[in-house]
Amino acid sequence: MIIGRNSELNQLGNYYDRDKSQILVLYGQKYIGKTALIREFMSDKPGFYYACEPASEREQKYRLGLRLAELGIKTLKYPELSEVFACLGKKHTQKKVIVFDEFQHILKSNPNFFEEIISFIHSNWNNQEYLVILSSSSVGFVENSLVSRIGDAAFELSGFLKLKELSFYDLRDYFSLYTNEDCAVCYSILGGVPGLWKMFDEHLSIKDNIVKNLLAENGALHNVAGALVTEELRETSVYNTILSALAVGKNKLNDLYEHTEFSRAKISVYIKNLMELELVEKLFSVDTEGRDNSQKGLYGISNNLVDFYYSFMFNRASYLETSSPEEFYRLCVVPGLKAYVDKHFDKICLEYLSRLNDKKKLPINVERFGKWIGKQGNIDIMGKSADKNYIICLCAYDKAMVTYDDYELLLYLAEKAKISADHIYLFAGNRFDEKLSLEAKVRKNLRLLLLDNL
Repeated sequence: MIIGRNSELNQLGNYYDRDKSQILVLYGQKYIGKTALIREFMSDKPGFYYACEPASEREQKYRLGLRLAELGIKTLKYPELSEVFACLGKKHTQKKVIVFDEFQHILKSNPNFFEEIISFIHSNWNNQEYLVILSSSSVGFVENSLVSRIGDAAFELSGFLKLKELSFYDLRDYFSLYTNEDCAVCYSILGGVPGLWKMFDEHLSIKDNIVKNLLAENGALHNVAGALVTEELRETSVYNTILSALAVGKNKLNDLYEHTEFSRAKISVYIKNLMELELVEKLFSVDTEGRDNSQKGLYGISNNLVDFYYSFMFNRASYLETSSPEEFYRLCVVPGLKAYVDKHFDKICLEYLSRLNDKKKLPINVERFGKWIGKQGNIDIMGKSADKNYIICLCAYDKAMVTYDDYELLLYLAEKAKISADHIYLFAGNRFDEKLSLEAKVRKNLRLLLLDNL
């Protein structure tokens, strides 16, 4: 059984149970687990699965013929799609599932692909009903180009189902032998992408996994992050430059301009392309009365593995090539690893709060969580209720000790944001100082939470 996808399995089941044939587009970033989900869903249903590859129309026909032959179905060596569908139209007692995985490849080589599918399901061959699943890792294409590409055929689509990243808690269930701290490091590197989790071995330490799978030249993840950029984008030198600048904290448009000397207009276009691939995100500050004290228009790398690659490996490629993976880890990764995990720690804390909020276990019913990005510091998580009560949070993984001064700074930032500090949550990776611990005992609105207790 796959982890964390019960909701998506239920949604697939709902499409399957509908009357008449359906066409569903299932999509999400590479390694997110689309194929595993499809395999689980099809396990007790009659179906046909075809993995599309970038190839000419004739090669697609040849490969479809081979796939049918693998299933014991005789057809032509280079069958037309209509002939493929005719082979699949045999009567079954159940609705049949037909899957074209990475369907964008066959659509690019055969512009009539959608028309062929629509003609097939409307022909009502043998009174058989079908659920056609079109799966894709090309998020930008599906969200920004597919509908215009297929025109009126888009009206035949039954729906879109996007697979999002799994949670920190799903990862913790998957790596059951790891401590919370180990899982926090894993999550900061691999994100909520289960296809990447499979490449780490929980019987090895975090260090050994990084050395073996990321830093070693033949490691399973050594080239993955770079490939996520090069496979989808041209002019990779420009994208590499922008991503490496973002990884070291050049988060404003002007910072990127000064660092790269690309024009602001050019940077904006390339950032937009990276956002469509979900490699980069624009960071917005929660709007408060203290907007004059906040910052706007910040960018950050949203894909954790890409962030790790550009934070540690890309800028030190020469040393990575000439040193042993163990030496590179000791000299180049260890000094910055805690600070790197700290960048992603607030996501873990936000998941913790969101889970409590869903169960009505927070002191207020939060309608919206966000981040306040101030000119003098950030409120890592801010939650606001309908009656304008607030939860404010500090998330500090890399500090040896969270102190009373950190608490006072958070209260000061709340003043700058012009919000009330009704409830305060402080999250730490290590420990709290004695003064802060005493303060939490007398203030009912102050909670101190260690990573081990999340």
